[in-house]
Amino acid sequence: MTWLILGIVLVLLAAGVFVVVSAGRRGTTGGLSRETRKRDASSASAPTPGTDLAPLENAEGDDGRSRADETRAIGSGSQVPVAAGGGNVAVATPPPVDEEELGATRRQFFNRAILIVLGVPVLATFGVSLLGFLWPNAAGGFGGKVTSPKGLTDILAGISTQKQPFYIPEARTWVAAYPPADIANAKQVYKVPAEIAGMEAGIVALYQKCVHLGCRVPWCQSSQWFECPCHGSKYNAVGEKRGGPAPRGLDRWPVYITGDSVVIDTSGNAIQGPPIGTNTTGQGAEGPFCV
Repeated sequence: MTWLILGIVLVLLAAGVFVVVSAGRRGTTGGLSRETRKRDASSASAPTPGTDLAPLENAEGDDGRSRADETRAIGSGSQVPVAAGGGNVAVATPPPVDEEELGATRRQFFNRAILIVLGVPVLATFGVSLLGFLWPNAAGGFGGKVTSPKGLTDILAGISTQKQPFYIPEARTWVAAYPPADIANAKQVYKVPAEIAGMEAGIVALYQKCVHLGCRVPWCQSSQWFECPCHGSKYNAVGEKRGGPAPRGLDRWPVYITGDSVVIDTSGNAIQGPPIGTNTTGQGAEGPFCV
C-alpha cells in the first residue's frame, strides 16, 4: 500500500500548490505592468503627425495660468509652509505605487490565508478518510484476521446440538463441521495447507457469498444444505456445489487453530471453492429444500 500513501500525499501537495497559484493569479489579473503603462503614457503624450498644435498650445497655456493662479491663492493662505529665506516650500506628491513592487496587498494576503487555512484541513481529512477506507483491516473485522468469539470445542458442540453451522458476522463466514472420517477424500481435492489443517481439526470456514452472482447464502435447516435464494444454487454442509447455476463450490478462508482459539484469515483472497462434481462427504439432502 505504499503506492497508495504516496499517491494521496502527491494529490494533497498538488491541491495546495493549485490553491496558492490560483490566489496569486486572481490577485494580479487585470493589473498592467510598468512597461505597459510607460508605453501608454508615451503614446498619449506624442502628437499625431499633421495635427494642428495651436489648440493644444492654447489649452496648455490656459492650464498653466490656472495652476499659477491656484498657486498664488494657496500662497496667500497659511497651508503652504514657508522656507527660512521667505520662499514657499514645494510639497512633493508621491508617485503611484507599482503593484509589482508592492507585492500582495492586505486583502490578497488574507484571501490566500483563508483559502489555505480552510482548504488544507479539508483535503487532509479527505485523504485520511480515503486511506482508512482503502487500507485493509489488520484485525477485528472482515479484511483482516478474525478471532472467533467461541473456541473450537464450543463451535463443534453447538453445530452438533443445533444441527446448523456457526456464523461469524465479523468474518462474513459460516464455520461448518467437517467429518473426520472423510479427511482422506478431502486431501485428494483440497491442497491449501491452512484449509486442510482446519478440516483435520473438524471445521471448514465458508465465505457467505454465492459464487454465482454474489448473493448471501443462508443455511436451510430442513435440507441441511446451503441454498441461495437468488438463483437456487445449492451446496452441501461443507460448501460443495450440489445444484443450481453456481460454477463451483463455496469459497473458503484459511483457518488457524492455536489451542482452542480459532482464527479466520480474511485479509487476502478467498480460497477458490472446489470444482463441480466434488462430493467428499457424500451428503445428500436430508429434507425438503428451502429454495
